[in-house]
Amino acid sequence: MGDNPQLFPALFGLFMAYTVGGEHKTAHGLAQQMLSLADRQQGPTFSLQAHHAFAVASFFLGESAAAGEHFEQGIVLYDPERHSPRVSGVAEDPGMFCRIYAAMALWLLGYTDQSRGGMQEALNLARELAHPHSSALALSCAARVHQCGREGKRTQEQAEAAITLCADQGFHFWLAFCRMLRGWALAEQGQGEEGIAEIHHGLAGFRATGAESSTPYCLALLAETHGSCGQAGEGLKVVDEALAIADRNEERFYEAELYRLKGELTLQSRVQSLESRKRSSVSKKPLRLPGGNKRSR
Repeated sequence: MGDNPQLFPALFGLFMAYTVGGEHKTAHGLAQQMLSLADRQQGPTFSLQAHHAFAVASFFLGESAAAGEHFEQGIVLYDPERHSPRVSGVAEDPGMFCRIYAAMALWLLGYTDQSRGGMQEALNLARELAHPHSSALALSCAARVHQCGREGKRTQEQAEAAITLCADQGFHFWLAFCRMLRGWALAEQGQGEEGIAEIHHGLAGFRATGAESSTPYCLALLAETHGSCGQAGEGLKVVDEALAIADRNEERFYEAELYRLKGELTLQSRVQSLESRKRSSVSKKPLRLPGGNKRSR
């Protein structure tokens, strides 16, 4: 097709399909094609979408700094009069999307205050737009940032707001995702068994959509919740599954956290094993009876 304008939306559609399917290297290659095409055609809308796509692909591959740079370029190019969903018909507002993922990239790079500020800007924009799918995305990712900050109550509040909206609108992907976040939040607040059940329910719904992207992150929520319930062995099994998926899909953005979890759960498992051996040793200690006779318990 050469530089036919219809080529760009076709590439973007393929990019989104491969991204949700967890094929991040392929998605990254498509995003590079989109950047080259946008440079040749020099259209601000194409440039915005190209930077958006390249940033998302970089984010999932664990290249947070590069992702942040391209998200910032997308924010600069964003014009609500031309690019909002009400005008362009896109699934979610690109300016809000870039702000959300820029905030998550900042969190991974350690800039927590800037991350919270950027996420609040995205939420404010979502309220102004009053566009259901954009709002669902903003609430879901805000819950995710609160989860990274270990804020159980705030995570639950944002997740439940998203769940209500998604259930009403039929947004099954984000509904399932936020059920997992709510499960983690419940466990963080002392309701471990209920939290595990909720995460399993959400994970089943998430996988039913055919999505593969972010599965290692979702499994990390489950592994951590098992650990908080004293089930280190179960948590380690889940972490190993998550790492295998991350390696297969080259999804690196949460890989460091998965290894941290593996370390903590391994330590927890060894402590539990040591305590169990001590209890067993005490229970088998010979009981001395009057007259010098011994009886084993």
